[in-house]
Amino acid sequence: MVDELQRVKELFILYRGHFIQMHRAGYLEEYKKYDISKQTEIDWYNELIDTFSKQLSIRDWEAVTSLEALAKYYEDDRMLEHVISFVSRHIMGADSMVKLMYAEKIIDFVKSSKKPMPKEFLYKVCRITVQILEDIISKPLIIDPGHELDVFNLKDKKSLNNRAKKSIGEIENILS
Repeated sequence: MVDELQRVKELFILYRGHFIQMHRAGYLEEYKKYDISKQTEIDWYNELIDTFSKQLSIRDWEAVTSLEALAKYYEDDRMLEHVISFVSRHIMGADSMVKLMYAEKIIDFVKSSKKPMPKEFLYKVCRITVQILEDIISKPLIIDPGHELDVFNLKDKKSLNNRAKKSIGEIENILS
């Protein structure tokens, strides 16, 4: 029984609790036959949130991407709160691409939220995100190995700045 529970938890974590993706991969029937309780699934979602939140890094954006993907089908304000807390303390030490990816993921978080955020929190999120984007625009291009511009359909500092400006425009649309 413990091995079976471990197997079903592995499926849940692998697909981040996204049952449509589990179905597409052919594992949903196997998962459903274990009849996992909603509370157990909530506990597993909370474990995922805690794990990804601890993995947030200024070297890459994999953890924030995982949290943003999780937020599309599991609403929990803690995810964005963890990201905002992290970027408030650490992101200015990151390279230009990491800053841009975090800013874009934060915008995606806000846009995909199904329930309205408290205005005060929304303003804080938008303010911090604009600060990151303005920092990208105002400072020289800094790229760490593995974060080459062409991988992200960018050619130079000007194209990076244009993408940052576009993101600022998205924030303005969110707030209007």
